[in-house]
Amino acid sequence: MTSMLRDGLLKGKRILVTGGGTGLGKVMAEDFLRLGADIHICGRRKAVLDETAKELMDKHGGSVKTHACDIRVAEAVDEMIADIWAEGPLSGLVNNAAGNFISPTKDLSTRGFDAIANIVFHGSFYVTHSVGKRWIEGGHKGSVISILTTWVWNGGPYTVPSAMSKAGINVMTQSLAAEWGQYGIRLNAIAPGPFPTEGAWARLSPGESAEGDASRQGIPMGRVGEMPELANLASFLMGDGCEYLTGQTIAIDGAAYNASGGNFYPRLSKVTDEEWKQMQEMIRGANDKDKAKRSV
Repeated sequence: MTSMLRDGLLKGKRILVTGGGTGLGKVMAEDFLRLGADIHICGRRKAVLDETAKELMDKHGGSVKTHACDIRVAEAVDEMIADIWAEGPLSGLVNNAAGNFISPTKDLSTRGFDAIANIVFHGSFYVTHSVGKRWIEGGHKGSVISILTTWVWNGGPYTVPSAMSKAGINVMTQSLAAEWGQYGIRLNAIAPGPFPTEGAWARLSPGESAEGDASRQGIPMGRVGEMPELANLASFLMGDGCEYLTGQTIAIDGAAYNASGGNFYPRLSKVTDEEWKQMQEMIRGANDKDKAKRSV
C-alpha cells in the first residue's frame, strides 16, 4: 500500500511517539517522518530506540531523536518533556506505549494489574498532562492521538486491566477535548482491531499465527489490518485541515466491533484450564525474551 496523503503534509511539526521504537509506534513514527515531521520517540530500551532512529533516518532522512524514559514515573516524564521543550515546543503527541496480556481475571494478581494500568492509564495521563500544560502556558496549539481498542465501548473480558485503562484514556480524550478546545488543543484516539506485531501477538494470541484462520474469525473483511492503513489514519489526524475534529475515538478494525464486539470473549470463553496453563507458559516465555532484550 502507498500513502494516501500528500508529501510534506507534516513539514514543520515536531511529534513525540511513546513506545516509538517498535510495533505500531515505529510504524506511525516512520510515516510522520516521511511526511516531513521531526520525530521524538521514547521508551525504556535506549538501544532499541537508537536502532530504530538510525533505520528510519537512513531510509527517509530527517530527524529522529530518542529518549529513554519510563512513562510510569511522572517525574521522569516531566524531565523528558522539559528536555524536548528546551529545543522548542512539540506540535503533536501520540500516546502509544502500552502493555497487555490475556488472563482469566480470577487468576490476575495485583502486580499484573498494575503492570498494565501504570503504563496505559497513568503513563498516558502523565505525558499528556506534561505536554498539554506547556502548550497552554506557551499559547501553542497541539494535537494528541491515543491508541486505544474497541473494548472501550463494550468491555474486554480476559483483558480487564487494559480495557479499564484504555476506557479511562477514552474518557480523558473526551474530557480534555472539551476543556482544552479553547486553547486550540485537539485530542482524538484510534481504536485498532488486530494489527499483528511480534510482542503483542505473543501475549494476546499465544501459539497462533497472525496469518492463520483463527486471527481472522469475527472480522467481516476477512483479514487483519495492514500497517499503512493505521499510519494513514494517524497522519490524517495529526495533519492540518481537520482542526474541527476533536474528542473522537475512531475504530479501524474491518467492522469486527460491529459484528462481534471485537474482543476475546468468543474464543477465550471456551478455553479449558489446561489450555490456559499452556498459554500462560507461552506468555511467560515472551516476557522472559523481552526482559533478556532489555538487559542486553
